[in-house]
Amino acid sequence: MAILPIVIRGEPVLHRPAEPVTRFDSELRGLVDDMFETCEAAPGVGLAAPQVGVGKRVFVWMYEDQDEAPAVGAAINPELWIAPPEPGLPGEDEVEGCLSFPGERFALRRSPRALLRAHDLDGEPFEIETSGWFARIMQHEYDHLDGLLYVDRLVHPENRAAQKAERKNGWGVPGLSWTPGIDHLEG
Repeated sequence: MAILPIVIRGEPVLHRPAEPVTRFDSELRGLVDDMFETCEAAPGVGLAAPQVGVGKRVFVWMYEDQDEAPAVGAAINPELWIAPPEPGLPGEDEVEGCLSFPGERFALRRSPRALLRAHDLDGEPFEIETSGWFARIMQHEYDHLDGLLYVDRLVHPENRAAQKAERKNGWGVPGLSWTPGIDHLEG
């Protein structure tokens, strides 16, 4: 297992839809193992393959504060269904961050519930109904597979603050990354 570099906003793989996984093999297992190790070292609660430069429809989660699914899991070729979020501006309790926009946090309104259908590492289908923060994690990671970062969904005034942070940090261009345990950034 290895801790992988996490790419930062501007890297092309983050801004295009990921490709479906077609082979459930040792290479996929190695990627998922590395993603878990990277997520833990970051520290994060989820990590999508595009965030480590791999354009495949895979994400992992590490979230113990729920009883809807195993605390640690992987979703391969997921599908996600959500109800529209409540109207209005997000509150202080809706602040999230992203390892590909490290060290910054902004409020984003998300659906309080989500239904995840995916495959496990053996190619077996599974389904999880999620709520609360776990639903938020599922939506956040799924967005990465569609080429979206949470900052792409922000509304005013949060989107202006994110744009300012991007300019200040010099992000938005290819070739930028950070490595957990080496660069000591948090997202």
